[in-house]
Amino acid sequence: MSSPKFNRWRNRAAGAEAPYTPLGPFKLRLPFVHYRFELPDYFQGLLMCAVDLAAIPLMTELLGMPFEAAIAIVILNGLLYLLHHMLGDPVVPGWITPAIPLLILYVSAFPEGEARVHALIAFQMMLGILAIVLGQTKLASKVVRMIPAAIKAGVIMGAGLAAITVVFSEGGRFEQYPFTITIAVGVAFYLIFSKHFAGLQSRGRVWATIGKLGIFPIIVLAIVIAPLFGEAPWPDVEWGFTKPDFVLMWNEYTLFGLGFPPLMMYLTAIPTVLAAYIVLFGDVLQSKALLAEADEVRSDEKIDYNPNRAHLIFGGRNLGMSVFGPDVVMCGPLWAAMHVVVVERYKKGKAAMDSIFGGSGSFRWGTNTGLLLLPIVSLVQPILGIALALTLLIQGYVSVRIGIMQAQSQRDLGIAGVIAAVLVIKGAAWAFAVGVLLCLLIYGRQFFSGEVDETFVKDQQSSEKLGNEDE
Repeated sequence: MSSPKFNRWRNRAAGAEAPYTPLGPFKLRLPFVHYRFELPDYFQGLLMCAVDLAAIPLMTELLGMPFEAAIAIVILNGLLYLLHHMLGDPVVPGWITPAIPLLILYVSAFPEGEARVHALIAFQMMLGILAIVLGQTKLASKVVRMIPAAIKAGVIMGAGLAAITVVFSEGGRFEQYPFTITIAVGVAFYLIFSKHFAGLQSRGRVWATIGKLGIFPIIVLAIVIAPLFGEAPWPDVEWGFTKPDFVLMWNEYTLFGLGFPPLMMYLTAIPTVLAAYIVLFGDVLQSKALLAEADEVRSDEKIDYNPNRAHLIFGGRNLGMSVFGPDVVMCGPLWAAMHVVVVERYKKGKAAMDSIFGGSGSFRWGTNTGLLLLPIVSLVQPILGIALALTLLIQGYVSVRIGIMQAQSQRDLGIAGVIAAVLVIKGAAWAFAVGVLLCLLIYGRQFFSGEVDETFVKDQQSSEKLGNEDE
């Protein structure tokens, strides 16, 4: 274990990349061999697996999937999270959260059962193939630039509104947990978005620690509040290991049990795939910005972030999950909240975190361990629906804000508002059709460029930069 040949990370030259083994377009890195295992990030991941588990109520409600099959998909997705840092992408990957409501709207249009699962399979397969093709051809940024600003703004705003609608619609989670969601969301918005709490974080270490934990403190709060208001039972903590049912998942929710979806489902999925990709691409831009900032602070390690390689990895994850375990939350390139936490600790120097790969990798090893531990899973199981509602409401707030910032003129904003409303009511296909028609009618030959008016000239560049980073 202590030989220089095994612990290659100890011999990294100042300013060089973390050691790796070349593997085509990828750079293979393994714990203890190519990077130091970071215990603080591992233990944080052990607790934050509760957020990953919030995907379970989505699959049980949308697909009628038993808990044991749903947790099997969560565990499989968790294992694929490890591919990012192991293949050279130094990020904490996660869901494509803003696109979840879009996907819910799309698959809900199909009858529950085989047709709905087929729709999910077709969507995720198409999304995976699109990402792989764009990563291989290096056309990702060009495709996004070709989409008019009004349509981008409308899709992102629509995703945010759809997220809020899912929670507050008739029969939604707010009706099930009104008091818990009200209190938890209030605390969450204060901790995450409040200027007052930001000031507290800068003045006190305890507040700063709470702020860096993302939504985990709110999940702990919900575990206590929900039973007090009679909206969920007290956790029945069990000991041992979780028991995912991979056989059930394999036979009833994959290609191997159901066969391939009809060709028409692949065609009808295209508008939703494009909408999901628009919001997904923002995470790639945010990854690049955060890592570039960290690279400037830590001159002892060169960080190589390649968006095309990232596309190949998360595209491969989505394609793989569409075959072996289709997932409603999808496979995204970034878990922004936790990636920021890891990056901030990395900036404190080599003693705090030897390599960015050690931090991001150790965190995801921790979440995978947590998913296997029954005490953790059983502790949060009663409030998984609440955790998902919190995630969707926070994402709704961010998506609406970022969507508005994508607009370059008042006309853009008007078009975006119509697109967003149509998307929530009728879905992505209608939204794209309406957006294209409105842009043609209003901009004509300026369809792709649109316009910039005085309302949006002030601080436009800084707003666009912030918008791209936060998407």
